[in-house]
Amino acid sequence: MRCVVLILLLFALVCPVAAQEEVADDLFDDYIETGEEHLVPDPLYWFNYGMYTFNDKLYFWVMKPVSRGYGRVVPGLIRTGIDNMFNNLLFPVRFVNSVFQGKIRGAGSELGIFAVNSTMGFLGFARPAQDVFAMEMSKEDLGQTLGSYSVKEGFYLVLPFLGPSTLRDLVGTVGDSFLSPINYVTPESASFGLRAFDAVNSFSLMRVGDYETLKQAAVDPYVAIKDGYIQLRRKRIQE
Repeated sequence: MRCVVLILLLFALVCPVAAQEEVADDLFDDYIETGEEHLVPDPLYWFNYGMYTFNDKLYFWVMKPVSRGYGRVVPGLIRTGIDNMFNNLLFPVRFVNSVFQGKIRGAGSELGIFAVNSTMGFLGFARPAQDVFAMEMSKEDLGQTLGSYSVKEGFYLVLPFLGPSTLRDLVGTVGDSFLSPINYVTPESASFGLRAFDAVNSFSLMRVGDYETLKQAAVDPYVAIKDGYIQLRRKRIQE
């Protein structure tokens, strides 16, 4: 039961990342279909395609209508502040992985951002560190850390709720979950509730309709998302 709950909780770990810089960021900007071949095997194609279909239905039948309804009730300013607070709580993930990658300047910036936003920003509701002092938040995670140490991507994976990944990134996501304070909230139902709330709130800040545009523009949306995900991850490792 704990494993199932952990997988469900990991979904909420991924969702906030796309909106952490600006509310208007396009989640699918990097999901561009190209002719470049990516040497990441997909031996579990039928399983992955089934999970892609499941997540596709989840988007249209659950996440999209729920987030739209939530967005109509809760003002954008409040939703942005809540998203900032949850993102502030992920400081340990970014800080530790910056240190592991030898990015001491980035780790120092993360420490400064957390200190400023947690105090002047009312527990992270506001972002004076970024908006006033122009400090830059990193996007480091354990998957990128492993990649920086030349750990291979392994094979491609699509999991329910979690979405596109690779074997390396899945290991990284599980590892990062131990650095997330929300995972230590008890009872487990409260932790899961916070994760679900964070996911819905974060999803409501994204531009609804981009996913539909991607599907319409791509010859094969499954391949487009796979290629885009791999390109994005490789790009972040190189940064």
